[in-house]
Amino acid sequence: MVGSRTAREVLVADKMTRVIAAVVALFCAACASTSQTSPAPPLLAAIDGDYFRWESAALGRALHIYVKLPEGYDPAATYPAVYLLDGDSTYPLLAPTHLFVAFDEPVPPAIIIGIAYGSFDRKMGNMRHVDFRPPAAVAPGSGAAAFQRFLADELIPEIERRYRSDPSRRILVGQSRGGAFVLYSALTAPDLFWGRIVSNASLTPGEEIFFGPPPAAARDDLKLFYASGERDRPEYRAPALKWFAHWDAAPEKPWSLKR
Repeated sequence: MVGSRTAREVLVADKMTRVIAAVVALFCAACASTSQTSPAPPLLAAIDGDYFRWESAALGRALHIYVKLPEGYDPAATYPAVYLLDGDSTYPLLAPTHLFVAFDEPVPPAIIIGIAYGSFDRKMGNMRHVDFRPPAAVAPGSGAAAFQRFLADELIPEIERRYRSDPSRRILVGQSRGGAFVLYSALTAPDLFWGRIVSNASLTPGEEIFFGPPPAAARDDLKLFYASGERDRPEYRAPALKWFAHWDAAPEKPWSLKR
């Protein structure tokens, strides 16, 4: 009897195994069929927008440009344009944030532009360590001047050709080393952007350039906002406080300064 029950159990188990295997095979076949025939899903609506690849003469390489138009974009109107450095990370964060905040707050509609490298890896083409580095005797390899030419002579004209961007309401946003570039731009080409937003700028090495004489500006409505986290690393926090104290006390500066 024991031997008979064991044989029956083995037979039942074998049948169950075959049934399960058949079900799994059918399921996998169905999944494979679906994946072969279904189109690729679109980007999330919050970040979906225009894209173009730009071969920069000033930089000698390509950049990826992402553009989010405001809800209800009106070709007859004009909009502020917000240029995001490090667009690989800042565009997916700030483009939807602007969209969602605008639902509840009186935030002006704007065109959001992400300037991206297509990678976070230097070996794969991320050149922020060059593009955002201002000239400094102790830190050769600056590419900030070339990157500013790319913005002024290539990207901004192309954005304003393609979209209803208001030339008098350009805003540049940068974080960390990108924030250092925003300050470099504010000191070397103050009229290029109406507004500038700096977040936790990394000013070293080469911080001496940020304490030079105030540049001359043709406009009198320029704005600069500098945010520095209280818990930022001391090597970043101390230069930020030093910079703000210097320019806050300066009798002449080309922009109104807030933090």
